[in-house]
Amino acid sequence: MRQEDINKRLSDVPLFKELSDVELAPFIKIALTRCYKQKMYVFMQDDPLDRVFFIHSGKIKIYKTDFSGKEQIVSILEPGEMFPHAGFFREGNFPAHAEVLEEANLIVIPIAKFEETLIANPVLCIKLFKVLGEKIVDLQGRLEAQVLHNTFEQIVLLLIRLCQSNGEQVGSNYQLTTQFTNRELANMIGTSRETVSRAINHLKKKNYINQCEAGFYLIDRDGLEQELFY
Repeated sequence: MRQEDINKRLSDVPLFKELSDVELAPFIKIALTRCYKQKMYVFMQDDPLDRVFFIHSGKIKIYKTDFSGKEQIVSILEPGEMFPHAGFFREGNFPAHAEVLEEANLIVIPIAKFEETLIANPVLCIKLFKVLGEKIVDLQGRLEAQVLHNTFEQIVLLLIRLCQSNGEQVGSNYQLTTQFTNRELANMIGTSRETVSRAINHLKKKNYINQCEAGFYLIDRDGLEQELFY
């Protein structure tokens, strides 16, 4: 990947978006690029956490496994996103697996060098804390969904969240940019594929969910939000 490509991709990342070329230069200097084929692992859960990644192209699935091998999907990440968000300013291990869903070009920065550059740029430290704060709010929202809502409502809330994280607005609806199977949706909230299938069919009958010709979900987010109150 050319240096100007690294520059452009990093400048599109929310963390670096407001930096000038001069301010961005130290990060360009310590950045490496790597290409990962589909099905490859960027890292495995509990590997030593020593790098941070930025997606130039492709898609990455972040998921955890328990002792029995059961999978829980944390998120599907797309170009412009950073991962992992845990591990700054402390030693630790990667908290989850990172698997390549679509061939990916990644920008890789060693965490030790990243931290040194951050410390030299207090403004960027503040921005990083804001990004991490947004992730904490997202995790709090997911926890509240599990505690305060039944399984059907959790599925509706998940679809609403995916409109924001993995969707783009098409007219009055949102089209998901990743094709999720019912099994994958179930693994995001810890329920069964059959339960998700019933919920999706119910929402399709109400015309809150449809599919485009390519098979991606088209979601009426406003309709789903109304569904939570009736």
